[in-house]
Amino acid sequence: MQVTGKVTLPAGKRVAVNIGCDFDAFTVWMTTFNETSQAYMSRGEYGAEVGVPRLLKLFEKHGVKASFCIPGHTADTFPDACRSIIAGGHEVVHHGYVHENPAKLSYDEEVEVIERGLESLGRLGVQPRGYRSPGWDFSESSMALLEKYDFLYDSSLMANDFYPYKPRYVGVNLDRANTFGEPSKIIELPVTWFLDDFPYSEKVNSRDGLRSPFEMLEIWKSYFDYAHDNCEGACVIFTTHPQTIGRPHNIQMLERLIEYLKGKDVWFATMEEIAQATVF
Repeated sequence: MQVTGKVTLPAGKRVAVNIGCDFDAFTVWMTTFNETSQAYMSRGEYGAEVGVPRLLKLFEKHGVKASFCIPGHTADTFPDACRSIIAGGHEVVHHGYVHENPAKLSYDEEVEVIERGLESLGRLGVQPRGYRSPGWDFSESSMALLEKYDFLYDSSLMANDFYPYKPRYVGVNLDRANTFGEPSKIIELPVTWFLDDFPYSEKVNSRDGLRSPFEMLEIWKSYFDYAHDNCEGACVIFTTHPQTIGRPHNIQMLERLIEYLKGKDVWFATMEEIAQATVF
């Protein structure tokens, strides 16, 4: 059975909310989509030069502390943008080196990616307590490696909606029942594609996103409302990308969401704060 926890909330608060910002810049195009043309690079540059400043201004206006998941390559390429994030009091989370999917790496390659990411963030004076897998996927070794490198939490998996849990490796068998490993020491803060801006908005190759931000807003509000009304000690983890949510129509949607949530007695927290407040 899944081991789940609850978030200990400050007095008067009903739900913990995190706004995660995956600051992928160039990396998501270079590796996940294998696109290196200048058009795709310009979209990554937009995230650093326009999206990040807009997000920081919005968060300062509303007193929100967010979690920025930053690949090492982004930290090396845009150190000033990363320093502005740190100066704003936001959390920095490990997000690979060049947005590599761990499920496609050997053990040694995954170790190298973790260490390179730590080195790049370390040059900014950051020792991250949290990890988010690029592509939201794990290898057979990922959980053990996160424990080895002393991460407190991960936010990449989807086996729950609103409650932190201890992830288990699933052994896949086509001719008999799947098997579960032991619960990890890592705290999992669950994510979902439904609360991610990228699929709604980004045009990639022949795949059209480009959907209305109002559609995204209504889904995100509805998702939150269920947790608010039905789930004690819950957390809701939103995932955004500066190059996506930073576009004018989307940043206005995000502000409307924040204003809506502020009327619902939420605790805006970093993922590290949520993990630290989780009791199993």
